[in-house]
Amino acid sequence: MNRNITIREYGQEDLTAMTSIWNEVVEDGLAFPQEKNLNEITGKEFFAEQSYCGVAEEETTGTVLGLYILHPNNVGRCGHICNASYAVSSQARGQHIGEKLVTDCIRKAKELGFQVMQFNAVVATNTHARHLYERIGFQQLGTIPRGFRLKNGQYEDICPYYIDLTV
Repeated sequence: MNRNITIREYGQEDLTAMTSIWNEVVEDGLAFPQEKNLNEITGKEFFAEQSYCGVAEEETTGTVLGLYILHPNNVGRCGHICNASYAVSSQARGQHIGEKLVTDCIRKAKELGFQVMQFNAVVATNTHARHLYERIGFQQLGTIPRGFRLKNGQYEDICPYYIDLTV
């Protein structure tokens, strides 16, 4: 399906869709470390505490199809390193929305003054995300054996990634 997608800053009107998409990824238990779903109140708080949240909106319908959150990865002397998470609705996966979200997130991170973007826990079996990150220029830092507990209780390796935002 060929959709016209705009990536923009989220608004209060997007919270229901954002929370639903976020919860979908949490419930899958394959990518996000969170185990509890967000509700209307915790979702509003969670998204508000990020440095920035972007949404992927289908221009014709105004439907939110995905989102990203951007925030510092650490504090103080490491506060120039940011972290981000991406979620795309299961109904819209495979349409390069994730790539648009990551590209916009990198642009926004630079705009906010971050110098490095680091992903702490990309699950090794999340091959679509890993290929996307590597194609964009992220470097894998190594592998942490059994660093992620899947929903079924099994453990999977995680692969930290980073990209230098100053180049």
